[in-house]
Amino acid sequence: MTGFEAFAPIAISCVSGIALPIFQSIYGSGIKLFGLIGKKLDDETKRGIYTASGEYGKRYFKRHGILKALGMREAVPLESVYTALQFLDEQAIRSFESIQKLEEAYREAKQRTFQQQKCQKQSGLKIANQKQYLMVLGQPGAGKSTFLRKMGLEALKGKKGGYQQNCIPVFLELKSFTSSQIDIEKLIVEEFSICGFPSSEQFIAKALEQGKLLILLDGLDEVPTVNTNEVISKIQNFVDRYDKNSFIVSCRTAAYRNNFQRFTDVKIADFDDTQIEQFIGNWFQSEVDKQAGTAQKCWELLQKPEYAAAKELAHTPLLLTFLCLTYDRSQNFPNNRSVLYKKALRILLEEWAAEKRIQKEEIYQGLSTELEGSLLSEIAYTGFETDKLFFSQREVVEEIKTFLATNLNVPKHLDGEAVLNAIAVQQGILVERAEDVFSFSHLTLQEYLTAQYIADNNNLIEQLVTSHLSDPRWREVFLLVAGLVRSKNGADDLLLLMEKEAQKYINTPKLQELLQWADAATKDSEGDFKPVGKRAAAIVYANANANANAYAYDIAIAIAYANANAYDIANAYAIANANAYANANTSLNLKTNAYLSLIARAEEFQKIKIFKDVNWTELIAQLTALKDRFAEANQSDQIDLAFLDCLLDTWCNALHLNREIVKLSQEEAQALRDYLYANNLSIECKEAAVRISAKTWEEIESRMLVVPENSTL
Repeated sequence: MTGFEAFAPIAISCVSGIALPIFQSIYGSGIKLFGLIGKKLDDETKRGIYTASGEYGKRYFKRHGILKALGMREAVPLESVYTALQFLDEQAIRSFESIQKLEEAYREAKQRTFQQQKCQKQSGLKIANQKQYLMVLGQPGAGKSTFLRKMGLEALKGKKGGYQQNCIPVFLELKSFTSSQIDIEKLIVEEFSICGFPSSEQFIAKALEQGKLLILLDGLDEVPTVNTNEVISKIQNFVDRYDKNSFIVSCRTAAYRNNFQRFTDVKIADFDDTQIEQFIGNWFQSEVDKQAGTAQKCWELLQKPEYAAAKELAHTPLLLTFLCLTYDRSQNFPNNRSVLYKKALRILLEEWAAEKRIQKEEIYQGLSTELEGSLLSEIAYTGFETDKLFFSQREVVEEIKTFLATNLNVPKHLDGEAVLNAIAVQQGILVERAEDVFSFSHLTLQEYLTAQYIADNNNLIEQLVTSHLSDPRWREVFLLVAGLVRSKNGADDLLLLMEKEAQKYINTPKLQELLQWADAATKDSEGDFKPVGKRAAAIVYANANANANAYAYDIAIAIAYANANAYDIANAYAIANANAYANANTSLNLKTNAYLSLIARAEEFQKIKIFKDVNWTELIAQLTALKDRFAEANQSDQIDLAFLDCLLDTWCNALHLNREIVKLSQEEAQALRDYLYANNLSIECKEAAVRISAKTWEEIESRMLVVPENSTL
C-alpha cells in the first residue's frame, strides 16, 4: 500500500472539479474543442477529463508524494512521516547583530542550538494560506522541498485538504532549467499533456488566466549559476503576467538575494522538541514498531544527556531522518559517536547533493571531499580553541586562503571567497547568521571537526588535556577524540594523560585526607560495587553532609553509578536520595519527613554494604533516640543548631569521618569539582574509545579517586 488508494478519488474530484468548468468555458466561448463548437461537453469527453485528472493525481503522488532518501530500503508515503513546519518572520532572516551579541545570545540561551529562542514562529500551512506569493528559505535538509510537495498534496485534496485556495498544483524542479531558453508555460503544459489532458495548451492558458494553478518552483539555488539571472527574470515576468495564480518558491537561505519583490520571505524554523518527537512517532508507526514502543524508546534515548549532541542534529529534518534510519537498523545509536557524526557530515558534504542530482559548481572540481573536510576541521579548531562560535566573513576567507596557499594538492586557481560561498550555498555547513557573520550549522559538527583536527595532529592531544580537561565546553570534543584516535596506543595515551592531569587538582591536605578516608572507609567492604564506585559513593556521602557544591555531588554520583553492578544500580540512586536529605539538614530548613527519611536511608546503606566497620544497627538506634528532641524543635518552630550538629556528628562518627576535612574553601571545593569531573570524563572516554588496552584501563581504574603514591605537599 503506497497510500495512493485512499488519495486517488479525492485527487480526481479536485482536479476534475477545477478542469471541467475551465474546459466548458473554453468550449462555450466559440473556440473549436474536441472537433466541436458551441455545445456542452458530452459524457465521453467528461470521462476523458476524469481519466486525465486521475492520471495527474497519480503522477503527482508518485513523483512528489513518496519519500525515499539516504539509502532507505523502501519508499514511504510523504504524508505518513510529514511533520508540520514552522516559519520564522523576516526579522529572523535578516539579522545585523554583531559577533559579540550573537555569542552572548547563544551562551545566555544555554542550549545547543543557534536559533534565537525569542523568534516568533508561525504554522507553515497557515502562512501558505495567507500569502499568494511565498518565498520559502532554509538550510540544506530543512524541509523546503518537502513543504512544497506537501502543499501540492493538500491542494489536490480540495476542500478536504489544508490548503484553502481552489487550484491545481504544478511542481517544477528549477534544477532542470539548464538552458537559457526557458518557457515556464510550456513546461506546465507538458505536465498535463503527459497525463492525457486534451487540448492542454488551451486548458493551461485558460487556467492561468483564471488563476486556477498553484505553481510550486523548487530549488532556486539549484539553478546552474550561468542561468540564474535569466531564470529569475523569466520567473518574475511569468508571475507578473499570471498574477492571479498562487506561487511558492523555495531557495537555500545563503543563495537568496531578495530578488522577488512581490513575495513574502519566510524561513523554516529548526524543529523543536515537539516536532522531533512527532516525526519519530510518524516514522516508527508500523504495527511491529507500535507493539515494541520503538518510537518512544528512540525519543527517550535522545533525551539522555550523553546524546545531547546527537539530538542537536535532530533539529534538522534531513539529519533527523538519518538518525531514525540509524536507530531503525540496530534499535540503538552507535556507542562511538564519532561514527555517527562522520556520517552526518558526509551527508551534508556530498550525499544529499548527489541524491538530489545537483550539479556541483566549478569551484568544487578541484576541491575533493577529503580536502574540504581538512579545511573545515582547521576552521572549526581555530574557532573552538579561541572560544569562538561565530566568525566574520573576513576571518573565514583568510583561513581558506591560507589553507589553499599552503596545501600542495589544492588547485591554485581557487578563490577563498568563492569557496566560502559555495560551502554556504551548496552544503550549508557554514551558515551566515547575520550580515557577514558565519557559524557552523550545528555545534555538533564544529565539535566533531575540532576533534578530527586534534586526532589528525597527534601533538595537540596533550595540549587538549592540559588546557581543557576541566572545561565542560570541551567535553564532547574529548569523547570524540577518544573515538577517533586509531593508533595502537591512542586511547590509552589519552586516558593516561587525563589521569596525570587530574591528579594535579588534589593539591591540599584536606582533599588528600578526604580521598584517604573514602578509600579506608570502603576498602574490602561487602558491597557489590567496584572499589572506585565505593570510593565515589563515600565522597558523595561526605560532601552531602558537609553541604558541598551540588555539581561535585552529582559527578560523584555518576562515577558511583558507572561502577555499580547491575543489581545495585538502583541503590546508587538510593545513595543520592539519602545524601540529598542529609544535605537538606545542613540548611536551616529541617522538616519532619526529611528526618524520618534519614533513618530509612540509613537502612538502605546497611543493605548495600558500601562502608565497612559501621554498626548500622547502633546508628539507626541513635537516630531514633534523637526523635523526641527533633519533635520538640519542630513544634516550637525554632531550629536547634545544636541538635543539627548532634545529628550530623552522629552520622559522621558512625562512619569515622572527621567533619573538618570536608569544610572546604572555595578553591578546594572547585578543585574537588574539577577532579571528580575529570575522572568521570575519563570513564566516558573509555566507553567512547574504539580500542583500549584492558590492562591500561584496569590500572587507571585502580588509581582513580586515590591519592597518588608519589604525592608530596
